[in-house]
Amino acid sequence: MSHQLTRRQMLHLATASAAGLGLSACGGGGSGGGTAGADGDSGKITVWSWTTAAEALRGVVPSFERDNPGIEVDVQDVGNPAIWDKITVGLASGGKGIADVLHVGVDYLPGYLEKFPEGLADLSRLGADRHKDAFVEGLWPTVTGKDRAVHALPWEINPLGLFYRHDYFEKAGVDPASVTSWDDLIAAGPKIRAATGAQLLGLDKPGTTQDMDFFQSLMQLQGAFYFDAEGRVTLASPQAVRALTVIKRLNDGGLVADTAGQGTWKRLVGQGKLATAPYPAWAIEYLATKFPAQSGKWRVMQPPAAVPGGGRSAIVNSTYLTVSATSKRRKAAWRFIEYALTKPAEINRMFASGGVFPALKGAYADPKFSAPHPFYGGQQVLRSFVASLASGSDATNFTGDYSRALKFAADAQSQVLIKGADPAEALKAAAKQLAQQTGRQQAA
Repeated sequence: MSHQLTRRQMLHLATASAAGLGLSACGGGGSGGGTAGADGDSGKITVWSWTTAAEALRGVVPSFERDNPGIEVDVQDVGNPAIWDKITVGLASGGKGIADVLHVGVDYLPGYLEKFPEGLADLSRLGADRHKDAFVEGLWPTVTGKDRAVHALPWEINPLGLFYRHDYFEKAGVDPASVTSWDDLIAAGPKIRAATGAQLLGLDKPGTTQDMDFFQSLMQLQGAFYFDAEGRVTLASPQAVRALTVIKRLNDGGLVADTAGQGTWKRLVGQGKLATAPYPAWAIEYLATKFPAQSGKWRVMQPPAAVPGGGRSAIVNSTYLTVSATSKRRKAAWRFIEYALTKPAEINRMFASGGVFPALKGAYADPKFSAPHPFYGGQQVLRSFVASLASGSDATNFTGDYSRALKFAADAQSQVLIKGADPAEALKAAAKQLAQQTGRQQAA
């Protein structure tokens, strides 16, 4: 999957059109003006995806059509973020003109289920529930609507890791095994900077891109997010305050480089000025491809805990395949999703071609997940991410108001990084505004 833009940036680009549709006021969406779907199990189905993920899905089509005569599959690369506009417009108009199969990110799926409860097909009645235990723990609540029915199957999963410059740690005399929390890494930061001239990590301090992935990952390591499972605002929770406090301590210690501006992070990494990259699994091949001259210098470890002794695993984002409720061939569409996402051979074929880390647990038995990676000095990097998934992670409830939460969180982080604001006070004000704008209650 292409990650030239982070998910947060892509969401930001699509927010204007989504807001223009008045999503917050579309509680009954997905029915008015639409056409009734049907359970056809043959004919041509259309799939909407984007970039390398679309190409990966095309690789499944020949074997699927061979094993399912009578069904023809057309995978269309709609582009990202264009796909969010098309899906949102289609759902808001009652499903008119929408594809049979939709590739949806975790930052949109909960909102679609919330705002368009009749827009996505009930896959439970087609047999989706039997696959619940086949996927990594923590994903099933996201695919389940308030009707308790399953409306999608997980495809991509991105467990969090900490990529780090092994040579820098070695030069500074820092044992990676001793780094179990961000407290440990903050303490080691001055040694690394003194020995190498590199800062620990980069952040967009002014918040120009609203890229809040690091802040979010620190919350997710604590089992928290902007909203709880009931949709209440938790932006001012103790976990959020701890996350922003870690960021403030990093910044106050001179350990954060400002990556505002297009291409700044990539330039700093290329120049060897960043010692770590707290990124999920998609970065494995991204780093290897973009910085070949640094081969052998990078390694991966489990992410440091946000608090000493805390959890060290988190699923920071994921994507899903779902079926439009207005599809005339819902059974055929479901058969394609089931074929692509529940068969280890097919999911690993897509992984090999598109770099989409699979959510299907059965895929991890493939030898590729234990293979040494030359860019990482022969480390079994995929195995390290699989191991981090074994402990499970809490589900993240993005809700239909994620874009609003993102803006307020970004503003709060910028106040802390630029103006030295107190994390607790900045988040308290942000949570109050978020609750007022969305009509949601704040959690106690």
